[in-house]
Amino acid sequence: MGRVVITGMGIYSCLGENLEEVKNSLYQGKSGIVFDQERKDFGYRSALTGKVAVPNLKKQLSRRERISMGEEAQYAYIATVEALKNAQVDLDFLIHNEVGIIFGNDSTAKSVIESIDIVRAKKDTTLVGSGGIFKSMNSTVTMNLATIFKLKGINLTVSAACASGSHSVGLGFHLIKSGLQEMVICGGAQEINKFAMGSFDGLGVFATDEENPTKACRPFDKNRTGLVPSGGGASLVLESLESAKKRGATILGEVIGYGFSSNGEHISTPNIDGPSRAMLKALDQANVKPTDIDYVNAHATSTPVGDQNEAKAIHHVFKDRKPYVSSTKSMTGHECWMAGASEIIYSMLMMQHSFIAPNINLEEVDDDAKELNLVQKTINEKIDVFLSNSFGFGGTNSAIVIKKYTE
Repeated sequence: MGRVVITGMGIYSCLGENLEEVKNSLYQGKSGIVFDQERKDFGYRSALTGKVAVPNLKKQLSRRERISMGEEAQYAYIATVEALKNAQVDLDFLIHNEVGIIFGNDSTAKSVIESIDIVRAKKDTTLVGSGGIFKSMNSTVTMNLATIFKLKGINLTVSAACASGSHSVGLGFHLIKSGLQEMVICGGAQEINKFAMGSFDGLGVFATDEENPTKACRPFDKNRTGLVPSGGGASLVLESLESAKKRGATILGEVIGYGFSSNGEHISTPNIDGPSRAMLKALDQANVKPTDIDYVNAHATSTPVGDQNEAKAIHHVFKDRKPYVSSTKSMTGHECWMAGASEIIYSMLMMQHSFIAPNINLEEVDDDAKELNLVQKTINEKIDVFLSNSFGFGGTNSAIVIKKYTE
């Protein structure tokens, strides 16, 4: 079985619109969360959100290309342009080689609602426009990017709730490891408009501290009140070690383990067993011991039960090893379908620059998290191997292990 490496990364998030901006925000412990008056006027109980600007792509793409792209596809495009540039992969290479794409995306709310509103108002489906169908499908990201970048390999969207982005990386890893693909663009994307998060807000799981947006998301803190929605796009270029060497590519890291599981219980309440099994599978496939893991990027979204059970699961897996743990969601909020991919990039940036980003807003550690080695302020520390957790509705779990590349 072949080795799989990461040669490119791209990110468009509330922490910044490129790798350098995001790296600086992570190091500074800078939050990207704001109060959105439009949401409050729309009827939200909590109007907090990660702030992400919709990019203007008129200079990069033709009108024909743009009309089939919803918000999440636009974010993913920006991130993928950076990832390909980072990997030193140009359009000519994409045209003449079989490159695949797997992205996590589990909804396209705004595009669907806008199309239906037109039909309801005008009683004429032809007014939706030729791009309407391509915007409204869950596979909008992969179908648009595969077309724009002339991709000829696997073309697949992973729909697995908030583990979607992580599963995309895991599946890309296996396709390359088994020799079925040489290079796969993997990632996740999440729209962040008022339509996308309304039903989520109705569940009462969003943080309520609207007076202090940057302090509202408090993973593992005893006084946390809920999560904050966010979004954007994250993209990684995975390829076989042989392909990377042949191209003379700079190798950023090596994917060595992918663990997955299903809780098989409640549709929205997480448990301890499922995440534990995913982490243990990832460690087993990576052929590393818990003592080899330097850092765990926790899924922890700032919900009472979710953080509690993940803390117990991490302690169950690592026991007294106590690797450094933080949830970058304390700064970004919950990037949902994108989170599994973006958090791998956040962790990769830490590994590249030898620091561990803090779990901000952690003032009083929850009793169940006291066994964890939580990072409350940025520390300058070398990371050789890290594990990134992602869990989602329906009990889907994914864990990815990545290490620094060595010959």
